[in-house]
Amino acid sequence: MEPGGTSDQVPGKAESQLRKGVLEFCVLALLREGPKYGVELLNDLQNTGTLATSQGTVYPLLSRLRRDELVVTTWHESLSGPPRRYYELTESGHAALAQFVTVWPGFRDAVDHLLTPATGRRTPGKTQP
Repeated sequence: MEPGGTSDQVPGKAESQLRKGVLEFCVLALLREGPKYGVELLNDLQNTGTLATSQGTVYPLLSRLRRDELVVTTWHESLSGPPRRYYELTESGHAALAQFVTVWPGFRDAVDHLLTPATGRRTPGKTQP
């Protein structure tokens, strides 16, 4: 690896900051279909590759979502160990996710537009010859 370069194993600053910015809404999206417990959420995030994170990030996030009344928790017995805390979206959680889903495409498109080199950019409202 060249000096100042990044390894494939360690996320760079940009990736880390992007993950922090959207992780809350990705967790809400994972809960949209129904309750999940923490390890399930971690596995689902891990399976995306880019959104993989640690317990030290997810559990404090889940606690904050609970304090903010975006999720509620219930305890369920487990056949393979101690009881598990399941997280479920509240009405406010569904509303927050719906708002993010509305805002995200415009945000993503604006960033994509700025990241495209000027020679390849299309001016909004104008057609290319």
